[in-house]
Amino acid sequence: MREKAYKVLAKQLGVSNKKAKELIDRGVVYAFGKKVKIARGEVDLSTRFKVVDYAALEVIFEDENVLAVNKPAFLTSEEIEKDCGYRLLHRLDKETSGVLLLSKKEEFRTKAIESFRQKEVKKEYLAWVEGIVAESAVIDLPLITQRKGGRARSRVSYSKGKEAVTYIEPIEIVSKYTKIRATIETGRTHQIRVHMARFGHPILGDVYYGGKEFGRVMLHSHKIELLGYSFEAPEPREMIEPFAQNFKFS
Repeated sequence: MREKAYKVLAKQLGVSNKKAKELIDRGVVYAFGKKVKIARGEVDLSTRFKVVDYAALEVIFEDENVLAVNKPAFLTSEEIEKDCGYRLLHRLDKETSGVLLLSKKEEFRTKAIESFRQKEVKKEYLAWVEGIVAESAVIDLPLITQRKGGRARSRVSYSKGKEAVTYIEPIEIVSKYTKIRATIETGRTHQIRVHMARFGHPILGDVYYGGKEFGRVMLHSHKIELLGYSFEAPEPREMIEPFAQNFKFS
């Protein structure tokens, strides 16, 4: 017999249907080594699910101007904005972890936005990508972003795209995967994800842009510097030990 995935999960965990659907929508539920993407999709009643734990939000720094937090994967930037009561200065994708900044004063927000516009903000990311990246490189490919059904998707467009520059540096190689440091001059939507996919080394877990299925999109916002501030978020365990058996699903 078959039943909707969220209902089977709810019975397995002993939680409400609403909570089970929320877990699937968040992207932390797996079955048969793959992420369950459609809560209302039907599965066999005997299906056994695995739910990935996600960390709690951590405050890195706070003063009268800014709140810097270490965003865990699977928590959206918008949820954090709503819960904290302050306005986002930028966004991280749901499965991207790391430094996220919110402004506490409109005057500071105005200055910060101008600093972003003037390319004065330094942003460093860490990522695990597919394949061997042997040398540092500069990826300079203009991007255009389109939105459909509430989802954004970016692609390279030489005729209509906006400037996007990413500097990458390999820092560790394990098997057929490379850990890279990526710094960006611009902050286009999904910039590093699209650039690495186009470079032939998609980010591990980034199935949206051609990467292999994994526990999460293996991208971490490591450092941000702006307006005299400097913030750093330590890497979560899965970024340090990505191939631990209790995290790998494919």
